[in-house]
Amino acid sequence: MGETCTRADLTEAVYRKLGLSRTECASIVEFVLHEMTARIAKGEKVKLSSFGSFLVRSKGRRIGRNPKTGVEVPIEPRRVLVFKPSNILRTRINRKVDGKLD
Repeated sequence: MGETCTRADLTEAVYRKLGLSRTECASIVEFVLHEMTARIAKGEKVKLSSFGSFLVRSKGRRIGRNPKTGVEVPIEPRRVLVFKPSNILRTRINRKVDGKLD
């Protein structure tokens, strides 16, 4: 597996591409992440063209099972975050060039 991409990595990429100060680039990255988080928390769908969509799904109450004991346990209703990659991203992830991923 590859490395982990952090906020600092995203900030550095924006810095290299735009040539703004690192502080301004960090502010841009933070603003975008904050805006996405706020919209998702409100239950809105966030769709990024050629990347994918983030959406919140509601799961109802259900009965689960403790894998060690087999005892049934109620699982309370909850909201979960779902990411659906676009077909473009899905294709890019699965495409191999010279034995390596893009």
